[in-house]
Amino acid sequence: MFDIGWQELFILAVLAIIVIGPKDLPRAIRSITKWIRKARSMARDLQDGLDEVVREADLDDLKKEIEAQDGLDIGKRIGNVIDPTGDFAKDMDLDKDVYDEMSEAVDDLKISTAPEEIDKPEKTKSAKTGSAAPKAKKSKKASG
Repeated sequence: MFDIGWQELFILAVLAIIVIGPKDLPRAIRSITKWIRKARSMARDLQDGLDEVVREADLDDLKKEIEAQDGLDIGKRIGNVIDPTGDFAKDMDLDKDVYDEMSEAVDDLKISTAPEEIDKPEKTKSAKTGSAAPKAKKSKKASG
């Protein structure tokens, strides 16, 4: 910061000893260092405050720039990069009929792979009535 060499420091030390005296010199050095710390602290606080104002101003500018460019719609931007013409989306789009057929096939598969769920309600009904249970067993033996 300051371009002070050892010769200048030696002259300042001799002058301080002559003017202040050797007895009060340690107290004077403490008070000088205290004032220097206080000045540095105030300068640091001022610099931090200015940096914060600059950051806020930059963030506000950046936010306005992003909003002006419609940069908040990330999905739209990715879609524009991957498929700018929209042809890929049209080719991969399933028609409603195909979707309905696929969902019907899934439902049929669920019904056909659920072995005991359909028979359980009949067994509970037959257990309550008592007469339908033997008929169900006979029909299984006859078909098997």
